[in-house]
Amino acid sequence: MSRPRAVVFDLDGTLLDSRLDIARAANRALCAHGFPERSVDEIVGFVGDGARLLVSRALNFADADPRVDAVLQTFLDDYTAHAVVHSRLLPGAREALDALDGLPLALCTNKPRATTDVVLEALDLARHFRVVLAGGDTPEKKPDPAPLLAVAERLGLPPAALVMVGDGPQDVLAGRAAGCVTVAVVGPLVPRDCLAELSPNALLDGLDQLPALVERWRAQATS
Repeated sequence: MSRPRAVVFDLDGTLLDSRLDIARAANRALCAHGFPERSVDEIVGFVGDGARLLVSRALNFADADPRVDAVLQTFLDDYTAHAVVHSRLLPGAREALDALDGLPLALCTNKPRATTDVVLEALDLARHFRVVLAGGDTPEKKPDPAPLLAVAERLGLPPAALVMVGDGPQDVLAGRAAGCVTVAVVGPLVPRDCLAELSPNALLDGLDQLPALVERWRAQATS
């Protein structure tokens, strides 16, 4: 393992519990266009692959179905306006960011740019990150490695020097494909056993364990 020189975080489910705000905005969008509501748990199960896939799954339509477009736009407008009504940082998130502040930190999320910026500003997170890459900033989203490769380029570091920290399969798969070290953190969205099956470099039960892990890896690495 190369010596970790930067840490990249996912947002939803990793740093942020955004379940209720996402679900309520999605249901308001569905109702506005005459479609039935989904349960919060159903919508939460659609989170992680970007807003368009969330909406198409909630509608049970193909991603390319043109009917998705109008509902998607309503969802994006509504969610951007109500992104931090109930959303809160997950336990240990602020402390982990503060503890790792001596390293370059980045954010790599599939969340749309406008909503990402609203959340970062409202929760005083933007100051922690040298690079923020949101959904739509690259043509592909996680689990494609392209977003992480773009983060590495903007940081001026090889991908192998990055630790990708996330709560979902998208994060582990993208990190591995990009050549990063991968850390899966159990959050409110994905069960622990699902993450374990992906064999990340480390599997943590909370962000409070992350700073010590990164420091240990940095001390043990030979290059």
